[in-house]
Amino acid sequence: MRSGCCTLGRAEKKARREGRTIALWDETGHTFRIRLNATWARRGETPVVRRMSAGLSRRREVSSLVVVTPAGQLYARHQTGTVNTRAVLAALPYLRRQLATPLLIIWDRLNKGLHAHRSRAVQQFVAAHTTDYALEYLPAYAPELNPEEQANAWVKRAMANALPGSITELAALARASFRRLQHQPALIRHFFQHAGLAVG
Repeated sequence: MRSGCCTLGRAEKKARREGRTIALWDETGHTFRIRLNATWARRGETPVVRRMSAGLSRRREVSSLVVVTPAGQLYARHQTGTVNTRAVLAALPYLRRQLATPLLIIWDRLNKGLHAHRSRAVQQFVAAHTTDYALEYLPAYAPELNPEEQANAWVKRAMANALPGSITELAALARASFRRLQHQPALIRHFFQHAGLAVG
């Protein structure tokens, strides 16, 4: 582990001791605000990217709730709007079924308003299912320690220059991009190595 990663080192030991799968969890948003990237066009023809109307440019039209594991697994759930407590409560049993082991979930400790990670309902649910779930929090202001941040960045690069015509198309693009990444476990393991976390 890198210097300053004692919390994550403790989490790794806890996961091994209790037979849990470490699941690094984060959320990201997708909007109609175009993320421009290099592209190509016929010689002499400047490429033109047309924006959606201003009415379809809220901060987060579609949200992705994403988990990655040191084994290179990725699971994602997508919804319109922002991630709330109800979405987190639905995702927890889904991830438990997909990974088929007890989970040690590591996520951020953001506390803006009633942040879903720290909501009373989520805490009560986890406390009632301690065999299935345990929680650890990333150090404050340390997104570089979460390899899932790099998964989000990869997807946003893959969606650069995208011009979805509706929220349905935007969600489909996000789903397809995460699905492509899901089939690249070596790259996901590299995200862990880049963050200074052990890969097993």
